[in-house]
Amino acid sequence: MKNSIIVAAALTAGVSASLYGESNLNHTCQLVPDYLSCSAQADPSKVDSCCVETFGGLFLQTQFWDTYTGLESQGQLLPADSWTIHGLWPDYCNGSYTQYCDLTRQYDPFPSPNTTNGLPNGTVVPPYNGTDITAFITPFGRYDLLAYMNKYWIGQNQKNWILWAHEFSKHATCFSTFDLPCYGPQYVKHYDLVDFLETTIKYFLRLPTYDWLADAGIEPSNSTTYTLKKMEKALKREYRATPYLGCSGPRYNATAAGAGSLDNGRTELSEVWYYFHAYGRPQDGNSVPVEQTGKSSCATTKGAIKYYERAANAVAGGSGSNATSSGHYRL
Repeated sequence: MKNSIIVAAALTAGVSASLYGESNLNHTCQLVPDYLSCSAQADPSKVDSCCVETFGGLFLQTQFWDTYTGLESQGQLLPADSWTIHGLWPDYCNGSYTQYCDLTRQYDPFPSPNTTNGLPNGTVVPPYNGTDITAFITPFGRYDLLAYMNKYWIGQNQKNWILWAHEFSKHATCFSTFDLPCYGPQYVKHYDLVDFLETTIKYFLRLPTYDWLADAGIEPSNSTTYTLKKMEKALKREYRATPYLGCSGPRYNATAAGAGSLDNGRTELSEVWYYFHAYGRPQDGNSVPVEQTGKSSCATTKGAIKYYERAANAVAGGSGSNATSSGHYRL
């Protein structure tokens, strides 16, 4: 885990600094075997860490199920018939993780946590007070990327770009393969940000949570309730590994239906995390599904979970109840 000494060194050395010891020469990854992350070969002493992820080798593509944005009046809406992007995270192979690894690339206005280790003795993560990071993307002409993110990568009670900035600053800076020296001497500022955003979307496109659940008869409803095991089974059938399902809302044993129960899981479906390992660079998309490493926060009692419909005014194109699929999942 990176400590305050390494972070301080990165701040002192500037943009050419390496968090993981890579050179800032060109890295020809075609010459490096596509070792699987978290394997014995993914060792930074044996392989180029720009070409094989050697630190955060257990990846999570995470998604939200929100029912509103809080900024509907400003035109910030949720997509019909789709979950939305949360992020792409690099856990250590044992399931632990680090965060805010390079404070020279800190664009998060509201760091959470506000220290690098989440503890009072950690290095303080200074809040970003600069411009909307959309301005970092437009010089590359990726207007299609921005349009896609504004449709499927949606913040709640905050502007979309703040969520993007948080995900990049907290998580992308902890990948060895997104480290600045990996882009070589012709690096263009903020290309690492664009690279991370595109990579996150690459995995999201492969993981149509809404469709997979709907194919099993599990659809948003304000009246029907669902069971955790059935939802996990539906997603495992398609993904070939069990993802983590996260729930919010009241605990089951605090509800009228669960009074007296020992089940203290929460009851409102809100998130899914897909775990995987990757061959070579995660940017290349050669991944292998992995079983969730933890335990769902959802209630386990039969019929205890609500998968709420979205608010009618929160969905692009109307309520979404009769909306057709965007088709973006078929790429």
